[in-house]
Amino acid sequence: MTYKLIALDVDGTLLNDEHEISEQTLKTIKEVSSQGAEIVLCTGRGPQNSIPFMEQMGLSGYVISHNGAVTVKTDTREVVHQFALDVKAIAPYLNYFREIKVHFDVNTAFNMYVDSVDGLAVEVRSMYENFLMLPSVLPSMDEFSEPIVKVTLFDYAEKLDEIYQELSKWTPEFNILRSGEYFVDLMNPEASKGHALENLAKSKGIRQEEVLALGNYYNDITMLTYAGKGIAMDNSPLDVKAAADEVTASNNEDGVHAALLKYCLS
Repeated sequence: MTYKLIALDVDGTLLNDEHEISEQTLKTIKEVSSQGAEIVLCTGRGPQNSIPFMEQMGLSGYVISHNGAVTVKTDTREVVHQFALDVKAIAPYLNYFREIKVHFDVNTAFNMYVDSVDGLAVEVRSMYENFLMLPSVLPSMDEFSEPIVKVTLFDYAEKLDEIYQELSKWTPEFNILRSGEYFVDLMNPEASKGHALENLAKSKGIRQEEVLALGNYYNDITMLTYAGKGIAMDNSPLDVKAAADEVTASNNEDGVHAALLKYCLS
């Protein structure tokens, strides 16, 4: 099978634990791209801190960002599609997060907001710096001029486990997703990496079986199961590995390189 569209998760997949693309992986991606396959990043990051990796790899095209809530054309920064949240429905959730003192940020396609920038804890500020992004101060909900696409919680895994269980008892208004060990996302019910990847493939006339996807966490399952070939990294949780067609090496062992070498360059 010749794969025409290759979807790569970023953190824990494309990047190693130092938040870098290895030289081996970079070389292999460029070679695969030169043979005609289109590479799309499919990430929980926003466009502003995922497009730089496309530029580093010398690629143009698209990024599927905010875990599938926003698809952006990299060269023009045009929002091709986005799944907006119901602003009125968000308010009770934000009040609850403030009450239990869990950190959260509110995201539009290209911007991120928190209650207080000056009051960010050291751990939180460090997290944002690792993700190449510092937020702005959250305005009132009626001041937003562009759609809100995602709300993200950040805390210790144990606390997020408790919050996730509590939110599962609420009226199901959002796609509530564990997007990382220390993250929970609230998104439009239609928003997912798999749905966004399917929309992009169809817009390009690419068949499902011609799509290859690589990821490492629960937020990647929908794209791994949509793709003709879904490959989990060795650093993935067991449920993610079970959802994939096979498992490659870890993000610290050039797993993306190994998978692309096997299925696109052999």
